[in-house]
Amino acid sequence: MSEYKIPTKVQKLGQDIGLDQLKYHHKRVGVVKEFTFDAAHHLHAYDGKCVNLHGHTYRAIVHFSGFVNAIGIVVDFSDIKRVFKEQIEAKLDHKYLNEVLPPMNTTAENMIVWIWEELEKALAQMEGDSLRIEELTLYETPTSYAYLKREWMEA
Repeated sequence: MSEYKIPTKVQKLGQDIGLDQLKYHHKRVGVVKEFTFDAAHHLHAYDGKCVNLHGHTYRAIVHFSGFVNAIGIVVDFSDIKRVFKEQIEAKLDHKYLNEVLPPMNTTAENMIVWIWEELEKALAQMEGDSLRIEELTLYETPTSYAYLKREWMEA
């Protein structure tokens, strides 16, 4: 059996590693953050049970990409969380979607484009011009979802 090793020394900035060593590369890297929110809605001109008012726990998975900064980070996950909470969750969580979204049928396919556009506007206000959304998935149920890719939004 291998012996468990405990580090004998904790690496210290400026002593064991320099500031110029924190950025290891110059590649675009993807980072992913997941969120959930609860909301109610119903669909118009739809022949099925979703014509009735009902609710979901939505799950959004956002794929970002960018170039690492001087300390090797594309974007702080807490910044992504703040943006999502302010721009999406605050507007949709525990709300009646038909009332708070722009006039649209509140399908996952419509909502996902609105979410993308709102996040993109917020990212434009953040530091660093390399950060962008690459893909977004919006789960309406654990097995049903819509997704978008950057190239589709740019077309």
